[in-house]
Amino acid sequence: MPVLIAPDVSYHASWLEGSAEFGGANRDGGGPEDWSLEELKDARPFRRFVAALVNDALQESPRKPGYVPCTYLWIVEGDTFLGSLAIRHELNEFLLNEGGHIGYSVRPTARRRGHAAAALEAALPMARELGILRVLLTCDETNTGSRATIEKNGGVWEDTRNGKRRYWIDTV
Repeated sequence: MPVLIAPDVSYHASWLEGSAEFGGANRDGGGPEDWSLEELKDARPFRRFVAALVNDALQESPRKPGYVPCTYLWIVEGDTFLGSLAIRHELNEFLLNEGGHIGYSVRPTARRRGHAAAALEAALPMARELGILRVLLTCDETNTGSRATIEKNGGVWEDTRNGKRRYWIDTV
């Protein structure tokens, strides 16, 4: 059964395999974009990448302008990396309109098995522990899989902005 864990260097090989499946596409919930897949093949940069993901949850961690504290989690089953999930601790203007509190992605070969819905369900109590009483989730208007994932977890559609459907889920 898949679980959410803090990023862990022991998943290096599986993370690389899963990330390669995206073919350079953006992985929502995957972490900072400043790291190339090629660079992360080396164990030392990968350790720094994992440490950066874990430390981003700390308010005092340095981050780019416009970025907010974020708890990064990995969806794993046994020793297999299945995907990523990010809980953004607060909303800035971009996140309020397009990004939301939680973003997630599942590697293509693991999709359509309920992993995203289960990960989102497990993340909601974590968001509540962070003090987020109402979680905003967004998805592309055309992303029927993500839409179903959000609605399965009680997401209530509010509106669509810039091609993004916006849903709210109460965590209390």
